[in-house]
Order: sequence, then C-alpha cells, then structure tokens
Amino acid sequence: MSKLTLQELEKTLWDAADILRGELNAAVYKDYIFGLMFLKRMNDQFSIERETKKKEFVSQGMDAEEVEMLLEEPTMYETFFVPPAARWDKLKNLTLNIGPELDKAFKAIEDEPKNAELIGVLTTANYNDKERVPDKKLSQLLLLFDKHNLAYENLENPDVLGDAYQYLIKQFADDGGTKGGEFYTPREVVKVLVNILKPQEGDRIYDPTVGSGGMLIESMQYIKENGGNDRNVSLFGQEINLSTWAICKMNMLFHFARGADIRKGDTIRTPMHTEGGVLKTFDVILANPPFSLKNWGVEEAENDPYNRFPYGIPPKSYGDLGFVSHMVVSLNQKGKLGTIVPHGVLFRGGSEGKIRKGYIKDDLIEAVIGLPSNVFYGTSIPAALLIINKNKPVDRRNKVLFIDASAGFVKAGNKNKLREDDIEKIVSAFTDFNDIEQYSAVIKLKTIMENEYNLNISRYVDTTEVEEEVNLLEVINDIKEIKNRYIHTEAKLNTYLKELGFEEI
Repeated sequence: MSKLTLQELEKTLWDAADILRGELNAAVYKDYIFGLMFLKRMNDQFSIERETKKKEFVSQGMDAEEVEMLLEEPTMYETFFVPPAARWDKLKNLTLNIGPELDKAFKAIEDEPKNAELIGVLTTANYNDKERVPDKKLSQLLLLFDKHNLAYENLENPDVLGDAYQYLIKQFADDGGTKGGEFYTPREVVKVLVNILKPQEGDRIYDPTVGSGGMLIESMQYIKENGGNDRNVSLFGQEINLSTWAICKMNMLFHFARGADIRKGDTIRTPMHTEGGVLKTFDVILANPPFSLKNWGVEEAENDPYNRFPYGIPPKSYGDLGFVSHMVVSLNQKGKLGTIVPHGVLFRGGSEGKIRKGYIKDDLIEAVIGLPSNVFYGTSIPAALLIINKNKPVDRRNKVLFIDASAGFVKAGNKNKLREDDIEKIVSAFTDFNDIEQYSAVIKLKTIMENEYNLNISRYVDTTEVEEEVNLLEVINDIKEIKNRYIHTEAKLNTYLKELGFEEI
C-alpha cells in the first residue's frame, strides 16, 4: 500500500475547505476542518496501537473477554485514548444529527483523564450548528477524511501531517484577509527571525502572542536542520483567542511537540508563565504582537505586580512597547529576542521615546531591520524587526546595526513576499554586522543619542540612488551628431522631391 504524500493530503484538506467555503468565512470554517483532521489522525493512531496490543495479549494466551477488557483500559496506551463515543467507525457513516454526535465525541475525548493535554482544545468549535454546517456538509467532510489513514506509519515521512497543517493555516490566512494576521505570520518573516536568533537544543523558547504557533515550530525545524535534537527543547506560548489557541495546541501535537506549554489568556493583563509569583525567563523569545493595539491594558500596566515596565509605560493607544517590555523582562541574562513592530515605535516621542532611551542607554538593542511594505496579513504598512540581546558579543557592544531590507521582495498575488535570496541577505548582513552601501550601517550609541534616541532606519542607512554626473561636452557632441544626421537626411529628401516635381521643404 502506497504511503500518503504531502501533495495528496494538501489536496484533501483544500477539498474540505471547498465543501465549507461559501457557507462560512475562513476565520470560522478552519476550526471545523482542523478538528476533524485531528479526530481522524487520533483514531488512526489509536487503532494501530490497539491492534498491536490485541495481538500481544492474544499471544500471551488471554481469552477474548479479558483482551477486550484490557483494550478499553486507557492506561494501556502510549498515545491518547479514544473512548467508544469518539471512534471513527461509529461516526463515519452517520447521516443524521451528525453535529451533536461529533460534539459528544470531542467532549468524551477531553473528559478522559489520559487526554488531559487536550482539555478545551477540541470543544472550541460547535458542530451542532445546522445553519453553519448542515448534516450534508458534515457527511461530506467525514467521507473525505475517511479516504486516508493518517497514522504516522502510513505517512510518506514523519513531517507530512505537520507540513499539511502549516499549509492549511497559510491558505486560511490568504482566504481570511485581515483576520489572517491574527493567527499567522508569513513563514518567510518567521525564518528571518529564527535564523537571526539561532535557537539551540536545550533552549527555553517563548512566544507571548503565539497565534497558531508558527514561530515555535520554525524554531524546532531550525534546531533539527542544524544537527540538534528538536525534541530536546522547551516550548512556551500564550494566546488570547480561544479558537487560535486550540489550533496552536493541535499544531504542536502534529509536530511531535507534546508537552509544549501553550496557555490561554491575555499576556499583558494575565501572564500565565510564572513561577513563585515572578515571570519565567527564557533563552529565546520570538513574537508578532498585534500592531498598535488600542485597548492593550494600560491600567493594569500602571499597577503591574511583575515590574515589567521599568523604562516607562507605553501610551494608552499604542500597545506595541507594552509587549516588548513584557518580553525584555521575560529574558534570562543571556537571552535574546526578536519581535515585529510598526515603524512608529522607532521614532515616536513621549513615553515611547522614554522607553526607547532606556533600551539604548542599557545597550539592549542589537539590530533594527526594515521589511518591505504589504508583507503581513491585515495591514499593508511596512514593519521592522527589533532584535534585543541581553548578552551582546563584545564587538557589538555600544553599537546598533541598521538594515534597510524594504526593497527586497517579489509580488505574490496581492501581497509582497520575501524570496530565499532576500532572507539570506538579511541574515548574512546581521551575521557579518558590517556596513553595506545602501543596505546596512553599524551606528555607535553616541550617534543615536545625539539623534535624540531616534531609531528611524532612514536616518542611518542612505538608500538614495546616486545620480550619474552629466558630461556637458558629450551632450553637445550628441546634439551635433543628431543635427548632422538631420541635415544629411533633409538634403536627400529635397533631391528626391525635386525629381518628383515637388517644391523643396
């Protein structure tokens, strides 16, 4: 039997989206597809383990009744336990009242103590909503997923499920328009951040606005590609949106990241990763916080029990530096972070200017990198990467690297996209930490201070094209040449006209 390829699974997932598209927008229908995909995968994996156990018990001489009893014992299984109400064979041929049965199935899975890691993950979508998802649509989805065995043993390679899941998240972001930005950061931008921060085996990695978990997954991938053990890493994240949190939890499980500590809640108002009343600290932090969030929690920040705002409290209507402040305090003494910010953060005055001044005086900022416009979902404005390092190498101290990568992109539909070469150029410029004409500049803190702590990239990287000097003598000679050619042509024309009996021009 041939193994399932990524292309085959991607097609199935997109066919599933086609079934629901039109009835619902992408922000809603993604929850139904992710839930059913997870249910099918869980059942297929469980069935294989159950069959293996059954053969093992029979070979030990147990009678049929005893075997069946043991097979219904959740502690016997290494993977999640699928209770009878959630088994695929029971669900796949349903034609009526499918929604209520699916809701019961997901609740039964979460209620099983063996599946504690799934509490709240599968019951976020309401399948019993006939206006949104009538029985006919659910039946089509069940039949579609029934075509494939999603157990790991049946996949062409171990990454097929995780890669297909990431593919679907990307497609939903494309389909979801502005909503897409709430759960998805373009992978190219994530790759830039991860390749700059270079997470390593054994690191504690954190994303305080985790979305669907792409930054944590990319960090694991980077460790694996660079010869490290991607399972020997501790992943942490927090997400305010319940549906997105559930997608992130499933994403972690599809990528073999069981044990990833992904919490629900508002990171500014209620940070969940604490120990002994203080914030946990991390080796690497990556994030794409919401741009210029209005209601970000300024009142709570003014009475913050975690002392996250030693440099000042950001303005009520711009939450960007609220998230950065949280991240800076969440770094350990050798920690580094990369985050995406709108350009206003780099030069606005007031309390934001005061916070920036604190970062610069304490020599926390390692680099400021300008990205092209129209790269992100939900906004067309250009953004920047802010790289902060609590343990800068000696040769980088009292300096900041500015990179203007705003011109490095290709048009991709209605968005701009970084190419592999663009990614490599940014990462290489950061690694080399040198001046590159019209691209990057290493600036001493003294100069930035003289510029009133302004981090606007255009102040330090001159990208204006040098106009070619005009050689006046060459221009005169060109004019003479044209005139000679014209006179010559005019004489020939007059001769011809005369021969035809016409007047000269």
